[in-house]
Amino acid sequence: MRLWVAAVCGLCLCTLCTPLAMRLATKLSLVDRPGPLKAQSRPVPYLGGVAVFAALVPAMALSRPWTAAPLGGALLLGVADDRAELSPAWRLAGQLVVGGGIAAVIPVRLAVPFGWLATVAVTMVLMNGVNMLDGLDALAPGSMAVAALGAAILSGGTGRVLALGMTGALAGFLLYNRPPARIYLGDGGAYLIGAWLSVTLACSWAPHVDNAISVAMLLLAAIPGAEVLFAVIRRVRAGHSLVGGDRSHPYDLLVARGWGTTRPMLAYVGTQSVLCLAAVLAGRLHSLAGAMSAVGAGAFVLLALAGACGAFRVPGAVGQ
Repeated sequence: MRLWVAAVCGLCLCTLCTPLAMRLATKLSLVDRPGPLKAQSRPVPYLGGVAVFAALVPAMALSRPWTAAPLGGALLLGVADDRAELSPAWRLAGQLVVGGGIAAVIPVRLAVPFGWLATVAVTMVLMNGVNMLDGLDALAPGSMAVAALGAAILSGGTGRVLALGMTGALAGFLLYNRPPARIYLGDGGAYLIGAWLSVTLACSWAPHVDNAISVAMLLLAAIPGAEVLFAVIRRVRAGHSLVGGDRSHPYDLLVARGWGTTRPMLAYVGTQSVLCLAAVLAGRLHSLAGAMSAVGAGAFVLLALAGACGAFRVPGAVGQ
């Protein structure tokens, strides 16, 4: 019963709260204005993450209420960044705290301190990875809604309740974020979703979870993780700052090739759907070798697709 409550409440609350977040963002001048690193041609309100967090509250209350602390911290960090453009040092410090909070409330099967370090590192990567994905209308929430649905199928207990809550919340948010978007997640929403994905992975690496499921769940985080990897490779090759921005993400390159903005988004959502299907099949077969093979194949596919897009080439121009 609580599974349905989490999903339905997530959908309804986000559908109702997103217009309120739009009005609040406009009133506070928290809007994303057009610029050299922006895809839109008009100001779009931020604070979509506030609506997503509000929609996730019932799921947190029905599972592990203390997860509200790190997830709320991720949201606040992102909103502060949207408002004041925090320095890279402050952003990374905040992400470190969020990762430490997740490690504190959800222990994994790895020995201390390796489990804590792994959780913190994964949290930081995913928070930044989802933020990088949030560059086109519906791309990040669409991809992560598919990941949340896959997590709901594979997970159990806390992870499943939170995943269904996030699935419902993102489905409601997409009503307003679909092209042309009327509101964006903002850094607050992107950091929140990245932190939620870290919580989900941590739950899947609990001592009692089947090894095949633990490994297969990694496929759900493959796309945001790959975005970070690709960005590091091209910025290192170009001799640019790792914390700067650019317009050389794979979806940017597809837009530059004349794909428009909707087709790249659909390509990402489609790729995420294939990865989720592979994860579900591998996890349900309860074969560790099969899960590891699926993860390896998924990594190869992402590398091949990114290479075909030209994601590893030195960018012609980098902002910030």
